[in-house]
Amino acid sequence: MRIIFALVFLVGIGIAGFAAFLAMDQFKVLQAQNSALKIRAAKVVDVTPVILAKAPLRYGQELRREHAYEVSFPADAVPKNAFTSMEELFGPEKDTPSRAILRRIEPGEIISATKVTRFGQPAGVGSMLNKGMRAFTIRVDVLTGVSGFLQPGDKVDVFWSSTQNGRTVTKQLLEGVDIIAIDQNADEDTNRPVIARTVTVEVTPLIVATLAQAQSQGRLSLALRGTEDTTIMGAVLEVTQEDLLGIEEAPEEVEAKVCTQSIMRAGQRTTITVPCPDE
Repeated sequence: MRIIFALVFLVGIGIAGFAAFLAMDQFKVLQAQNSALKIRAAKVVDVTPVILAKAPLRYGQELRREHAYEVSFPADAVPKNAFTSMEELFGPEKDTPSRAILRRIEPGEIISATKVTRFGQPAGVGSMLNKGMRAFTIRVDVLTGVSGFLQPGDKVDVFWSSTQNGRTVTKQLLEGVDIIAIDQNADEDTNRPVIARTVTVEVTPLIVATLAQAQSQGRLSLALRGTEDTTIMGAVLEVTQEDLLGIEEAPEEVEAKVCTQSIMRAGQRTTITVPCPDE
């Protein structure tokens, strides 16, 4: 009996140990799963709905609901001017006037307020202007207009050339000005080079007055900037005819100071030259 009891006791201890081992192993599995869930929970970010384009949208095209769809996007990565609901983009009612496309939108691109017009507004220069800005038209030709390579959306520097009082000068007036239209065309997708007669730029009211005065007193020329060039010199750039020809202005001659003194001799006044006193 004692032998049987001992065997049963040993078997019981073995079973209990095996059960404890299985429980410990299951606990480790649950612990690993809990850690994985915590890691996944830490990666969860706030999302915001945004509206994307389904198909390519071009300048002047009417924007319709079938052109757009809604997706969730990380909230901290949503552009400030992006539309975040279909009602915001198309209006709460079905008869709301439609918007028009101002700038090219590619499939999958976020539709933003800068690329579409207001409700019922056609695509045009007025709808492209930012708040507080004005459109000013500059007369150009094949020489002053970069030989027809300018397009809406390009940036240019503006130079002024004039002859005043017999002195010819060229001065840089503006840097990095946005072109919003070439002649009567504001479509950025236009890729056919044309010899423009006018270029319309977006500037402040003060710059409008400056350009109007400069255009009436001389000739404005444009210099095309590279698409990735954001350099702003800030310093006044001016070249005169003398600078171009390498002519240095001669220093002004200073006339020697002459001092005189009047004396009376035999009843007659005589003027003589005398050394000038030190000043």
